[in-house]
Formats: sequence, structure tokens, C-alpha cells
Amino acid sequence: MKRLLALAVAALVGGAVLTASPAAAAPAASGTGTGFWHAVGSQLVDSTGAPVRMTGVNWFGAETGNYSPHGLWSRNYKDMLDQMAGLGYNTLRLPYSNQLFDPGVKPTSIDAVQNPDLQGLSGLQVLDKIIAYAGVKGMRVILDQHRPDSGAQSPLWYTSAYPESRWLSDWTMLAQHYKGNPTVIGADLHNEPHSIQGGGGACWGCGDTATDWRLAAERGGNAVLAANPDWLVIVEGVDCVSGTGDPQCGWWGGNLSGAKQFPVRLSKPEKLVYSAHEYATSVFAQTWFSDPAFPANLPALWDHFFGYLQKQSIAPVLLGEFGSTLADPRDKVWLQELMKYTGTGPTGMSFTYWSWNPNSGDTGGILNDDWTTVNQTKQAILQPYLIPPVGSGGGTTDPPPAASCAVTYHVDNSWPGGFTASVTLKNTGSSALKNWALGWTVPSGTQITGGWNATVTQTGQQASAKAPSWAPDLAGGASVSIGIQASGASTGTPSGFAVGATACTT
Repeated sequence: MKRLLALAVAALVGGAVLTASPAAAAPAASGTGTGFWHAVGSQLVDSTGAPVRMTGVNWFGAETGNYSPHGLWSRNYKDMLDQMAGLGYNTLRLPYSNQLFDPGVKPTSIDAVQNPDLQGLSGLQVLDKIIAYAGVKGMRVILDQHRPDSGAQSPLWYTSAYPESRWLSDWTMLAQHYKGNPTVIGADLHNEPHSIQGGGGACWGCGDTATDWRLAAERGGNAVLAANPDWLVIVEGVDCVSGTGDPQCGWWGGNLSGAKQFPVRLSKPEKLVYSAHEYATSVFAQTWFSDPAFPANLPALWDHFFGYLQKQSIAPVLLGEFGSTLADPRDKVWLQELMKYTGTGPTGMSFTYWSWNPNSGDTGGILNDDWTTVNQTKQAILQPYLIPPVGSGGGTTDPPPAASCAVTYHVDNSWPGGFTASVTLKNTGSSALKNWALGWTVPSGTQITGGWNATVTQTGQQASAKAPSWAPDLAGGASVSIGIQASGASTGTPSGFAVGATACTT
């Protein structure tokens, strides 16, 4: 999963991690376009020459000892993808570890009731299922070699147990396995190469074939293209690059300043995409967050690390990871400014937010801790920049009908310091809401202390009510009344009621 930082601070925080020039006269595009993608200058285009853009999300877990995307212990994988696509995420970045493909390795923590068709499958077969349904939704997928083994992030693309030869052979296998499948559009060759305090780790442009990530990316990228010439080759930065100006160190994988002097050279240059990672001060207090000029200092910083590649039409840039708990007030400012920097519409900079999962310890996720309701604050910042998927990436199943809902809220009783209230959820659609979960934002100063007719919880200002086990579905036209007891004033007004990705009328 993660990330970090400048060489000088890597030892302090490394253990804390949990787990453009469009083609001339090109037609307008939305969603994920048609066929496979390539670059024209710094603009990604589809097979017709129409500009396209990844506005996606990371769903991690297959790189861990679960060997499958997390959350399948509580939800169906199609339900997850329905929600992602419904929110507007058109691309899925799927991390994995090379260990996933070892003989005898089996995915764990996949609930048999929620995911009966994933039982007994290998890790690759589970990915196949997820990718197939992502294609049904019109989404695109990039595969991310997140680490060699499932235990921890690696500064290099290989280890003694998983040498470079294995890294290359696994990428060749995956490129051949998904060849001809337009849902899978690219390979993120290695996640967050970085240096090691005291010396060692990855470098950029140093010329040592054992440590120079730029040279390794050329070997890996050309091996991928030899097996599957349709794929994009996605190359992340490192953390520290000397001789390119200050600051010389940034986030793990986030520093592409060396690509100006030492560009990645591929057999098909139009398939190259550079990728940077970028995080907020709540992940680590980088010096630029305490600069008196913050946030006005950020665009020049981003230009230095990665933005110049896009602005100078050298190659497209993908913000492969960025995220925050929004715990620090500066985090929200940072995220708003970063999204402005990427631009809007299909000519903007591509991104995949970290993460869908709520169990990323230093960022949280788009989902709240119940794995169902949406963090509306994060989603509201990202929403104007999302380009929903359209069309089909090759799947064969029709998507389910759209959900719709209405909510009424009524204070039933109040006293000094507390109150009870009823939240009535009505399914205004024709199809049942299966295993429904209602989320909303509670007023400041309100803390829910109990509930009935649903499992009611609160994290921060986000509340959720999940369907009771004895009545998991809400039929079309039916209603359910959810009772809550809370401390605080009864005069506040809750907001943002939604069932999954569907906002409810009030």
C-alpha cells in the first residue's frame, strides 16, 4: 500500500504503513473510450484518437496475505464495482504481489455467502472475475506490481526470494493472459521504488543495473510490450533524485524530476505513462506543508516533481496514489488544490485515488468503516473531476437497474443533552435494495449512542445504518423506519443521506 518519503526521514515512518496535446481534430470523448489506449504527446487517446482520462480508484488487498481485494469478507465484488462505477470512477488500479502466483497460494477472507462464485479460485482467477465485471461496467483496469511478496513494500522491484527474472516472467505471463482484453489497459511496473537510509535502494539515472529504476523500467516495459503491444507501460518515480533542484526528495514513487535528463526509452514510446504518488501532511509533515506560502507553493512543487512531463507534452502523467484522512485542516486544502491542478475533462491529468478501502491506516478510504457507505466529504471534492465509465469493456452481463430512495427525518423526543429520532428510508425504485446500508452526515456535536431496526454506527461525523440480518432487502416501494438515540442538541439537521452511491431525496 504505501508510500513514503524523503531519504532523511524514511527510517522514522517506514514501519507505520498498514498494509497536453490531443490528436488533431480528435473527436470529443467521455468515459473510457473505445479499444486500447496510447499517448499523443501528453494526451491519452483511445483507438479512435479521442482523448480519454483515467479518473479511478485503488482497491487493494491482493498484494497482502489475503491474496484478494479486501472487503470481500462483507460484500459481493459486483456490488463493490457497481458502486465504484456509479460514483464515477472509470478506472480500477489493482495491486498484487508476485507471491500471489506461487503454487499453493490461495485467497482467504472471501465470504462464501456474499461471493459464492469466488470460492475455491486461485488469486489470478479471482482477479479474472473482478476484471470481467469491471469490463461489464465500462471500467478500465491497470495492474500494479505492488510488492514482490505479501509481507512488506520493497524499495527495489525484486528481492532475493523474488529476483528480477521472476518480476519479468510474471509481467510477461499477465500481459499474455489478458492480451486482447480491452478492459485491462496497462501495467504499473513496480510500486514506489525508493532509496534506503544510509545508502542503497532505488535510484534514477545512476547507471547501476541493479538499482537504477529507470533502466529496470525499460527492461520490464519492453518485456511487457513484446508480450502485449496494446498495453500502456506505467513507470513510477523514486523518492530522491540529486542534481534536479530542490527539493531533491519527496514521496516514495513521487519524484520524476530525473526523467527530464534520463527518460524511459521503450520500443513503443507512445505506450509510456509516467506515474507519481502524492500525499497530505497527515501522512507525513513534509516541509512544504509548513511553508508560509502554503498552498500557493504547491503548483510549483508539483511541476518540479512530475507536472512538467504533462505540461511540456513529454508524456502523460498518472497520479497513481494520493489520499488523506482529512484529519488535518490542511489536508482538505491540499486535496482541493491537487484536484484543481489535474484539470477537468478528458484532457486533464489521470488519477487513481488511494483508496477505495477504508482500512488504509494513514489515509482511510472512499468507503467508511462499514465498507458500504461513502465518505461524502472526500467524494464531494473528487466528484467534479470524475468522468464516469461508459459503454462496455467486453463483459456480457447487463448492469442492474439504478437505485432510488427517499429519506425523512423526525425528532421524536428530546431532553437536555440528548434526543431520539426516526429516519425513514423508502425505496422509490422498482427493484429491491439488497443488503442496503444508509449513510449520512450528522450535525456537529451529535453522537449517536444507539439504534434499532438496523445496525447503526457513527465514525467521526459519518453515520450509517445497515440492514438487519432478519430483513436484508427493502422491496421496491417499501419503507423502513430506523430509530436512533443520540447525545447533543436535537436542533441540528443531518444531511447527505445516501444508499451506497445513490443520494436519497429528503
